Amino acid sequence: MQLKHLRTLLSPQDGAAKVTCMAWSQNNVKFAVCTVDRVVLLYDEHGEQRDKFSTKPADMKYGRKSYMVKGMAFSPDSTKIAIGQTDNIIYVYKIGEDWGDKKLICNKFIQTSAVTCLQWPADYIIVFGLAEGKVRLANTKTNKSSTIYGTDSYVVSLTTNCTGKGILSGHADGTIVRYFFDDEGSGESQGKLVNHPCPPYALAWATDSIVAAGCNRRVVAYGKEGHVLQTFDYSRDPKEREFTTAAASPGGQTVVLGSYDRLRVFNWSLRRSIWEEAKPKEIANLYTITALAWKRDGSRLCAGTLCGGVEQFDCCLRRSIYKNKFELTYVGPSQVIVKNLSSGTRAILKSHYGYEVEEVKILGKERYLVAHTSDTLLLGDLHTNRVSEIAWQGSGGNEKYFFENENVCMIFNAGELTLVEYGSNDTLGSVRTEFMNPHLISVRINERHQRGMEENKKLAYLIDIKTIAIVDLIGGYNIGTISHESCVDWLELNETGHKLLFRDRKLRLHLYDIASCSKTMILNFCSYVQWVPGSDVLVAQNRNSLCVWYNIEAPERVTMSSIRGDVIGLERGEGKTEVLVTEGVTTVAYMLDEGLIEFGTAIDDGNYIRAVAFLETLEMSPEAEAMWKTLSKLALEERQLHIAERCFSALGHVAKARFLHETNEIADQMSQEYGGEGTDFYQVRARLAMLEKNYKLAEMIFLEQNAVEEAMDMYQELHRWDECIAVAEAKGHPSLEKLRQGYYQWLMDTQQEERAGELQESQGDGLAAISLYLKAGLPARAARLVLTQEELLANTELVEHITAALIKGELYERAGDLFEKIRNPQRALECYCKGNAFMKVELARLAFPVEVVRLEEAWGDHLVQQKQLNAAINHYIEARCSIKAIEAALGARQWKKAIYILDLQDQNIASKYYPRVAQHYASLQEYETADCFHSVTLTFCICLSQPQIAEELYIKGDRIKDALDMHTQAGRWEQAHKLAMKCMRPEDVSVLYITQAQEMEKQGKYREAERLYVTVEEPDLAITMFKKHKLYDDMIRLVGKYHPDLLSDTHLHLGKELEAEGRLQEAEDHYLEAQEWKATVNMYRSNGLWEKAYRVAKAHGGANAHKHVACLWAKSLGGEAAVRLLNKLGLLEAAIDHAADNCSFEFAFELSRLALKHKIPEIHLRYAMYLEDEGKFEEAEAEFIRAGKPKEAVLMFVHNQDWEAAQRVAEAHDPESVAEVLVGQARVALEEKDFQKAEGLLLRAQRPSLALNYYKEAGLWSDALRICKDYVPGQLEALQEEYEREATKKGARGVEGLVEQARQWEQAGEYSRAVDCYIKVRDTGSSSLEKCWMKAAELSIKFLPPQRSLEVVRAVGPQLIGIGKHSAAAEIYLNLDLVKEAIDAFMEGEEWNKAKRVAKELDPRYEDYVDQHYKDFLKNQGKVDSLVSVDVVAALDLYVEQGQWDKCIETATKQNYKILHKYVALYATHLIREAGSAQALALYVQHGAPANPQNFNIYKRIFMDMVSSPGTNSAEAYHSWADLRDVLFNLCENLVKSSEANSPAHEEFETMLLIAHYYATRSAAQSVKQLETVAAKLSVSLLRHTQLLPADKAFYEAGTAAKAVGWENMAFIFLNRFLDLTDAIEEGTLDALDHSDFQDTDIPFEVPLPAKQHIPEAQREEVRDWVLTVSMDQQLDQVLPQDERGAYEASLVAVSTGVRALPCLITGYPILRNKIEFKRPGKAANKDNWNKFLMAIKTSHSPVCQDVLKFISQWCGGLPSTSFSFQ
Repeated sequence: MQLKHLRTLLSPQDGAAKVTCMAWSQNNVKFAVCTVDRVVLLYDEHGEQRDKFSTKPADMKYGRKSYMVKGMAFSPDSTKIAIGQTDNIIYVYKIGEDWGDKKLICNKFIQTSAVTCLQWPADYIIVFGLAEGKVRLANTKTNKSSTIYGTDSYVVSLTTNCTGKGILSGHADGTIVRYFFDDEGSGESQGKLVNHPCPPYALAWATDSIVAAGCNRRVVAYGKEGHVLQTFDYSRDPKEREFTTAAASPGGQTVVLGSYDRLRVFNWSLRRSIWEEAKPKEIANLYTITALAWKRDGSRLCAGTLCGGVEQFDCCLRRSIYKNKFELTYVGPSQVIVKNLSSGTRAILKSHYGYEVEEVKILGKERYLVAHTSDTLLLGDLHTNRVSEIAWQGSGGNEKYFFENENVCMIFNAGELTLVEYGSNDTLGSVRTEFMNPHLISVRINERHQRGMEENKKLAYLIDIKTIAIVDLIGGYNIGTISHESCVDWLELNETGHKLLFRDRKLRLHLYDIASCSKTMILNFCSYVQWVPGSDVLVAQNRNSLCVWYNIEAPERVTMSSIRGDVIGLERGEGKTEVLVTEGVTTVAYMLDEGLIEFGTAIDDGNYIRAVAFLETLEMSPEAEAMWKTLSKLALEERQLHIAERCFSALGHVAKARFLHETNEIADQMSQEYGGEGTDFYQVRARLAMLEKNYKLAEMIFLEQNAVEEAMDMYQELHRWDECIAVAEAKGHPSLEKLRQGYYQWLMDTQQEERAGELQESQGDGLAAISLYLKAGLPARAARLVLTQEELLANTELVEHITAALIKGELYERAGDLFEKIRNPQRALECYCKGNAFMKVELARLAFPVEVVRLEEAWGDHLVQQKQLNAAINHYIEARCSIKAIEAALGARQWKKAIYILDLQDQNIASKYYPRVAQHYASLQEYETADCFHSVTLTFCICLSQPQIAEELYIKGDRIKDALDMHTQAGRWEQAHKLAMKCMRPEDVSVLYITQAQEMEKQGKYREAERLYVTVEEPDLAITMFKKHKLYDDMIRLVGKYHPDLLSDTHLHLGKELEAEGRLQEAEDHYLEAQEWKATVNMYRSNGLWEKAYRVAKAHGGANAHKHVACLWAKSLGGEAAVRLLNKLGLLEAAIDHAADNCSFEFAFELSRLALKHKIPEIHLRYAMYLEDEGKFEEAEAEFIRAGKPKEAVLMFVHNQDWEAAQRVAEAHDPESVAEVLVGQARVALEEKDFQKAEGLLLRAQRPSLALNYYKEAGLWSDALRICKDYVPGQLEALQEEYEREATKKGARGVEGLVEQARQWEQAGEYSRAVDCYIKVRDTGSSSLEKCWMKAAELSIKFLPPQRSLEVVRAVGPQLIGIGKHSAAAEIYLNLDLVKEAIDAFMEGEEWNKAKRVAKELDPRYEDYVDQHYKDFLKNQGKVDSLVSVDVVAALDLYVEQGQWDKCIETATKQNYKILHKYVALYATHLIREAGSAQALALYVQHGAPANPQNFNIYKRIFMDMVSSPGTNSAEAYHSWADLRDVLFNLCENLVKSSEANSPAHEEFETMLLIAHYYATRSAAQSVKQLETVAAKLSVSLLRHTQLLPADKAFYEAGTAAKAVGWENMAFIFLNRFLDLTDAIEEGTLDALDHSDFQDTDIPFEVPLPAKQHIPEAQREEVRDWVLTVSMDQQLDQVLPQDERGAYEASLVAVSTGVRALPCLITGYPILRNKIEFKRPGKAANKDNWNKFLMAIKTSHSPVCQDVLKFISQWCGGLPSTSFSFQ
């Protein structure tokens, strides 16, 4: 990210006037700045101030300056600003969408303490921090605030994450707290996240981490769970001051922190996952930055300062221009701003997952954006600013994008269609399909909103070419599948997604209703179809008809009008809809009925008032009536009753209109009385239910309101007395009986005796009911009632009365039932028979069995009369009437039953019926289904086809001829032949078939006759028949089938016959079938039908045949007629060419003269060429000249080597060709090797270059050079070079030629050319080369100009050096005073003395030059010994490179101290790298330790390696420790004398010296038995230096030493500490260490964690066992021993007093008494320990102890005057 200063929005003041807060609006249009004056300034996106307003205090009594504005934020819709103030209040100002709108306070939130910071992350939610430490939430919708969480520390900063779903608060005690409104599935924790070292005034929440900074000048990046990722420490930078504010980019991948005069920029590296600091933006005199605000699109950053200035910066990674139309600004790795350079509109392309945006493409008529990241795909719409990001794995860029739909992008990839809705980050849907044509896919996304449907997203696509699938994209399920019988080539859903149109390859247009799953074919021959935009109106074209469906719900109603062209499109706008039709070259617009379209739109939009207003403008028509009905239905559903009333009035439904009018009056009255919607009143709801004939619902509504009377009145008004009485009964109405009487009286008055009878029956009065039924002429009802009541049956008179009425009414069956019930079977049977109630035959079976057969036959007859023949069959069979059964079966077409019955009959009876059944089966001309034919002679079913059944039946009926006729008429020749062969002799069959065929031939049934002939294998007879009747097509067909070898001859024969008959067209067809197009052309030519001949030749005769025919046709016409014909055919020029090609030159000349005079020369030329080919050269010459081509005549004579004639023609007609004639003659002379003649001819022809080339080709270079020099001097140099190259290629022979040529040039005085020849000599012996090149140099120096000679010498010199002739090269250089070049030559030849002499004598300036090169030479050759005398430092460096350290140090020793120690340091570094610290130490022991700061790390490394090395805790290690001690002592002594005296480094080395002294003294004491306790004390004393020593090793050594001398308490504590340290080393942290044992001691707690274990595993286990054993000992006091100070005995510092004692030089323990002081200050020893040490030296004579004493003497400035004392 780079920051570029753009402009100053607000100029700074001279004093402090800080900008307290700033904010950008969410829509990037407004920028607000709050100044110290508490005034909010509003700027536009271009930085121009457009508005301002003043804030107000919480209470005016405290004055306008009683508060500060601490926080400010825009609402998400950018129309409001929240202001947080220190006077304990937040105001929300409504600023409006336009500049200058009135500013109003719309919310205020009073708090208990000052507001310190504020954010507005989401709608209605403001988050703010208070001085008392609380973070609270204010809801602008409810105007209430609540606490999110509380702390005890002042809130210093507040920020949100990139999505606004989480907040971070920073507090004065360094606490940073995180809270999520929605963690978006991240699983990150909430609450206290981290404790920052200082108040995090600068706090930013980036994508992958949290950045905090403050007054300690450190920037810390924390991970998602609070661990430290990175720290940027600027505390040592004197120019840096505290960080005051921070801001993260909207993409969360850049953080900017403000401090004093500086903006620091940190960019998140996606690849490395760390923050990288960019170059800071430093601006002098900017002063402290108090506020930062980042524009929401990431392109601008504004910074407010302490002095009141506001600076604006441009933020971007890079910019690029796309196709000179768009500017792409990468404001972050994952965010790109795309700007249209022409319109200025912008769109933001941002990866919400933080992925880096790769290449951005602008597709789809430069409207849509496509960009890839590593794991996602970004899509955007520049017009609507909608951007989507979906998960997308890379597929090699093989995706295909379709942008035909404005709402959704269609992506095809590997057979899969993916839909992405712009503005949505999830794929809308994905299906498998191979059809990528957008016309075969239709997507509708909320294009027209409908009532009750929030989301409407549908997709229709092809599963395969004949199957359409329709998918609900919201639910992701299939809502329809259409399997079509033909291929689908177009489909489209309507805008609401309820209808699907599709067209198939047969141009049939189908409409599919998705709700009902019904498909309707609505148009044939559909060439164009389209939905009218914004409606469900359909427009289509059928041939010359324009079809419009204004109401798609009634597809049968189509409006058609005639058009004379093709529909090309639809246009709708400005209140009209037009269909554009191309009629010829013009486009005509046909106006559609915008009113009908408008109605559909109004209905779909739910604007019924608009629909009524439109319909009132229409005259009543079937379409208008349908629309009024639709509107009435919808208005009723929506309870828009006035509109429904108007609709029914228009439709003429007066009753409904009047009823609705009364209902509307009730609704209006209730609305006036009670307010609200009158339609909710119960009477209105009940009346609407009545209108829908839902009376039960109306009743329920009335009864809910206890309006029983109204419910009853409703039923009475509708004359629904039953329901009315039911309501009265249910509610116990007092007038129930009155209602019943009234109902009965009304029935009687209205003569509804039946209903009255039912009423009496329901009340249990059977007699009265029967009387009423009989009165009403309903004796059947009376009979039914009697049959149900036994007591009524006993009334004989009543029954007689009823039966008489039934018989009178011819209700015989019901009368029979009544007679049967009163046990009168005789009369019952009579009634049944009269009434044809044969179903009651069971009565006869029981009472009159003999009558059953008669009744069955009568029943059958009755059924036959009723045309129920099928039912009659079984009854006839039961009555044993076989003939009637057969007739019934045949009449009912029950052929199988008929066959079954016939098979049971006698043959004589059955034979006359079989043919009738057979005729039926013969009439079935299709071999459809197999049927089962049952024969009494067979015991199983044989599955036969219909003709086989017919055949079998004909045979049974002895009608063989009919069977044959059946097969023949049906064309089943094989079956007929098979039957005939089965039933007749073969010769009879053949005679029969041929006779029948001849008969059919006479009848004109040639095809049938053919089949008969072919059946008896006589195809030739059929061929003859067709030929006889001139049916040549059929004849050819049979010849092709049975005699294919004769087919071509037959065609040719027929062609000739037809030609002879004058049937030329048919003859043409046959000739062409025989592939004899030439015969066709000749036929037409001979008949003068040139046009047809031309047509045939053009169609069948190849590329030039028609031209030949046209030419012959024109030739036959001649003159002007021929020209007109050829012009008409467009073949005039081609005919002329054809005539010329065919040597018809007279005709060609004739045509050219008449029409194309410009072709005459061409014809003359072609005629000449023809004559030339014929050998008529003189005539050809004349024609060439007439054609204007004399050169061709010349070339003709040249070709024939008639040089005289060629010369003559050339001189007379083409002088330019004279030279070519001479050249031709010369070429012949050259072929004859007559070079002199050829040269002469070429020179005559002024072609010396050709002579030159000929001589070169012949290898006669001397002649070539001669000619070149005399005639073409300009090419002489090039020719010379070519000659030299050729000579070089020829090797030695060529070189000799060069040398010879050079000598010739030299003799001729051409010294320059001679020099060039000598220089170019190559590839001979070095002596010859040297001579030639020296000769070249000599000649150039003597005879050529100085500049030229200098060039030659500079060219020859390197060549001589190249062959090792350095002295010769130097000699020629010196001849021209080229001293440096001569010196270089001598040096390259390693003649250093000569080089030095030349430099010294001729140009002393080059002496150093020679010396330097000599040194380099010695270096490169490794001659170090020689180099020492020349350049010691270089020699030493060379020794280092070669690894000869001993020689290097030895040589350096002879030089000065500085050089020596430079290489000693290098050698020591080398040794340390090779794990040779001991050798490095020895090196410094030998050469001393200078106080060079650059050596300090070496000394420290040697020290660390020594103290960490194993095996040093012994007497044998004394000399190593003594060497380390002596080197450090030498170093400290040198430091005292240097500039580093008393520096931290000096103090550190003094500490190291003390440690080394302790180690050396300990080793010395270990060699003497009586000093064992001294050694133990030294090990213990070393523990206070564990910050420099390996802690585990030090505690181990101290513990084991204490254990050895019996100090078990100390041993246990130290070894226990050792075990804790080994565990910590394995765990990698010291956090678990317990320091309680070392409280109040000078043993440090914070020590470096050793990188490895210094004690082997076995020894660690041994210590672990011992510690475990001792820990079980209850007697052991596990505390460190104390002295009289009450402090740990080895501690130098007394805890109670804080006094620090001096350490003893012998033991390291504190000196509390009996102190012996040395001359050097700070050096002392305990007298007892000192005397003990001296006594040990005297008794043991230990040299190492004496060496210790000697060192103490040197170190402390001498020993005490009394060597020891026994006091």
